[in-house]
Amino acid sequence: MFDTRITRLLGIDYPVVQGGMQWVARAELVAAVSNAGGLGILSALTQPTPNDLAAEIERTKSLTKKPFGVNLTILPTIKPVPYADYARVIIEGGVKVVETAGNNPQEYIRRFKEAGIVCIHKATAVRHCVKAEKVGCDIVSVDGFECAGHPGEDDVPGLVLLPRAAEESSIQILASGGIGDGRGLAAALALGAEGVNMGTRFLATVEAPIHHNVKEHMVRASERDTALLFRTLQNTSRVFRNDITAQVLAIEARPGQTDFNELAPLVSGQRGRLVWQDGDIHHGTWSCGQVVGLIKDIPT
Repeated sequence: MFDTRITRLLGIDYPVVQGGMQWVARAELVAAVSNAGGLGILSALTQPTPNDLAAEIERTKSLTKKPFGVNLTILPTIKPVPYADYARVIIEGGVKVVETAGNNPQEYIRRFKEAGIVCIHKATAVRHCVKAEKVGCDIVSVDGFECAGHPGEDDVPGLVLLPRAAEESSIQILASGGIGDGRGLAAALALGAEGVNMGTRFLATVEAPIHHNVKEHMVRASERDTALLFRTLQNTSRVFRNDITAQVLAIEARPGQTDFNELAPLVSGQRGRLVWQDGDIHHGTWSCGQVVGLIKDIPT
């Protein structure tokens, strides 16, 4: 067992948090992580409606008696998302930890804190860490440039970002991005974090509810097998390199402003979801961090 401020606050044995990954962070993975002594986190928006999230929270409770959390990612969308209803379900479900990401979560943090919920916010820059502390977050999950998904636009890797965040904020820090084994945990603690948040590493586990073919491709991949999309749109996203990413990068390389409408059919979330479901790694884009180069097995 470890003893850090993170383990004490979250009530867990090891300072390891599982990322709230879209389509993947469902009850079976979340419960497995929590039962093993870490903190599993459900993805709220993987569930189509707030009522579906309520059912998934109950399903998770049936699989573990340990603490677990819920991720609520707040982003502009074409179709309005009932974020307030998702937040209500989280509170009514007795969830002990919430991880927010995306836009400023201030209005939801107030409600969560009133309900006695520990609040984590994902940040990709020191200024975002400072803001998270000001709006009442208990923990900030600091995403370095190595991370899967959205690393921000500053391109600062964890080796620099973590100690800078520790210098500028007093709340507890989770290191996120580039963490995949005990060496990464030790390094994160040395750099000022008190725990780690892992997403990509948890994809390549027995309990992750994705096709085994995807996991096998991750084991064979190197640290060079990710690509950065949407740089021309100032909305950078790190994904696994495949046929679709080659098409997207070719469009972005053209002179002039990139038209997202041209990219949208290639990068839709539903195409990415089918990658997880059917195992065709070239069908859509799917988030993956550079730490994939350190993944050599598919353990429980």
